[in-house]
Amino acid sequence: MPDDHRRVAVVTGASGGVGRATAVAFAQRGFDVALLARGEAGLAAAAADVEGCGAKALACRADVADFEAVDAAASEAEAQLGPIDIWVNNAMTTVFSPFSDVSPEDFARAVDVTFLGQVWGTRAALQRMRQRDSGHIVNVGSALAFIGIPLQAAYCSSKFACRGFFESVRAELIHDKSRVRISMVHLPAVNTPQFQWCKTNVDRRPMPVRPIYQPELAAKAIVSAALDGRRAKILGSWNKLLVGIAQVAPGLGNQFAAIGAWESQLTDDPHSNDDPVDLYHPADSERDYGAHGRFGHMAGGFVDPSYLKTLPNTVATFGRAVAKLTAEKVWTFTS
Repeated sequence: MPDDHRRVAVVTGASGGVGRATAVAFAQRGFDVALLARGEAGLAAAAADVEGCGAKALACRADVADFEAVDAAASEAEAQLGPIDIWVNNAMTTVFSPFSDVSPEDFARAVDVTFLGQVWGTRAALQRMRQRDSGHIVNVGSALAFIGIPLQAAYCSSKFACRGFFESVRAELIHDKSRVRISMVHLPAVNTPQFQWCKTNVDRRPMPVRPIYQPELAAKAIVSAALDGRRAKILGSWNKLLVGIAQVAPGLGNQFAAIGAWESQLTDDPHSNDDPVDLYHPADSERDYGAHGRFGHMAGGFVDPSYLKTLPNTVATFGRAVAKLTAEKVWTFTS
């Protein structure tokens, strides 16, 4: 490879949210970036952001649920930019709804994008990286890959599946003594446009469960994992605690989520049928939403004042969950 070769990163779901911030973060670190997404306006704006950092950008319209489209985008990226060094599987969608109100078609579509999108992206990357015996794949997970919460059955099941898939692929790479690496970064609640455009079947608009972080923090963790080779990372101290509870005392995690994670996902704003929906068609075809959602005023993470005000209620909810399990004598622990 010539000395002036620039490294190449591919980011899925790159037109908005965490993917958009991640593409920019890679460009700032000297990578040329291929951006995979469906929305024309969002992709064009993301490409402009990357180019504004002095990097080359390649906008590829692709639905990650379609392996042929993902594979074709990978080929185009290598033809236009060069060998892929890093591939980030970030694309997602979901349906905010009680499970009983989600149609089979909508549930399958959310899983196809959020889970199979990572499978197909990993497959496309490995087909090229294995030949060179180099490269790094980063799959974007969530604290909800460890603990399921109400109103998010499609998303939680997808992220649980993503975690199992990651473990299997990593074991295979180790078995084969491959120098291709794979990592997983589990994100907390992030202030992205997903809460403006994901489908919802409830009567109020959804929101992230606090504490909320800005997408640039998530992007920094993803880039860090890609460059330092860390196997897995859980972002956010509160999320590390929840994951620990879910792993050690899953019944407590269930009770806590049942009591505290329904209303905390809903704003007071009524849902409108005019709200954009990205489940089957991109919401950012004609309008660019950028990396940030509408909750920036409370996206200061664990120390955000708006979150700190909720801590007494969170502690009370935790106490109610403990009391309920104790009263019903249904404590269970994992060894």
